[in-house]
Amino acid sequence: MRKPIIAGNWKMNKTAAEAQAFVEAVKNAIPSNEAVDSVIGSPTLYLEKMVSDREGTELKVAAQNCYFEDAGAFTGEVSPNALGDLGVDYVIIGHSERREYFHETDEDINKKAHAIFRNGMIPIVCCGETLEQREAGETAEWIKGQITNALKDLTEGQVSELVIAYEPIWAIGTGKSSSAEEADETCGVVRETVRELYNGATADAVRIQYGGSVKPENIAEYMAKSNIDGALVGGASLEAESFLKLLEAVK
Repeated sequence: MRKPIIAGNWKMNKTAAEAQAFVEAVKNAIPSNEAVDSVIGSPTLYLEKMVSDREGTELKVAAQNCYFEDAGAFTGEVSPNALGDLGVDYVIIGHSERREYFHETDEDINKKAHAIFRNGMIPIVCCGETLEQREAGETAEWIKGQITNALKDLTEGQVSELVIAYEPIWAIGTGKSSSAEEADETCGVVRETVRELYNGATADAVRIQYGGSVKPENIAEYMAKSNIDGALVGGASLEAESFLKLLEAVK
């Protein structure tokens, strides 16, 4: 049975003091990691302090992005080698906002996945379609292409360990959400693509999250579906109380 994983993505929010206050508020209430993996994706500025403050707790820390080279003349980029050295656990890559605003490609995301594994961390690989693509019946083909490109040349062991987050672009930050049935169907496309690329054991092992206006009030219906193993959560992860409610709902 796959262990649930709830990952909060703070995006470009919070000050250092607010980040520290959040960790203080949740660290003694995080469920055992035998029940659920609890992850916060913090802005890069706070990662070192987040890793330090969470010490001795079940909270895991994610970076929201990284570059695909370990070092070099890449002004303003974030080194995966430096993130691994800090003790970061996960890195979110391929988020729709990175694709749309910063023009990241599937090739970029694949290079980042390799770099993240090379530095001892786990990628959370995002995929998702626009409303226009869904209405045109192109969701399955689009998602299959994204996953195929993102996983290129990764090993079975690596794919079994990583996390894939399906986030319909039209549901992010809009208050709209894919129905649990629709989300499960598309997460099923993700799992079947992994099965075709690798094998049944790898497909059964990979954890797939749903992301798109997930909140404590609706997370249980998503988690009840067979292909959904967790959630990548934006707004509902910003407050300690709300984040803890998400964890309590799935542990």
